[in-house]
Amino acid sequence: MPPTSGILAWFTSWLDWLRSLFFKREMELSLVGLNKGGKSTLVQVLTTGQYTEDTIPTVGFNMRKMTKGGVTIKMWDLGGQQRFRNLWERYCRGVQAIVFVVDAADLDNVPMAQRELHSLLEKPSLKSIPLLVLGNKNDLPGALGVQQLTDALNLKALTDREVCIYSISCKRQNNIDVTLEWLTKHAKS
Repeated sequence: MPPTSGILAWFTSWLDWLRSLFFKREMELSLVGLNKGGKSTLVQVLTTGQYTEDTIPTVGFNMRKMTKGGVTIKMWDLGGQQRFRNLWERYCRGVQAIVFVVDAADLDNVPMAQRELHSLLEKPSLKSIPLLVLGNKNDLPGALGVQQLTDALNLKALTDREVCIYSISCKRQNNIDVTLEWLTKHAKS
């Protein structure tokens, strides 16, 4: 006889599948972070399942939609160059989640990423929107782990919202599955 937790997991999975047949859920999110952090690459991996070396940097913003497990996700991929950062707030208003992508191996730019993140989240219009921080490029030597990034980005100071952080690699597709799971759990019916 299978363990109780196995039966519960199967039943939960079956129930999620059944719900997806009758109840479509939607999610809108904004991907922000400094340039060259991997935002556009993440969108590519999420939408196609494929990693490409030669992703073109986002100029301004791009919007992509995808459907996973009965959830339609609309993603705003916002440019990370200095001249576009003043647009971040506009595209983060009213979303179900803000996804902050940081190059965990670019130690020189982590302090700037911390300043930009906190500056964005101080905006009253973004109060209480859940935040998912993705430390990308964990396949590179010297990349900061979850605890190191939590400290470097001062995430414990963000007490007015749900905050989650994962260490990922778009190239190796490490933790892309848990990222998608987190996102779909935050979709609205």
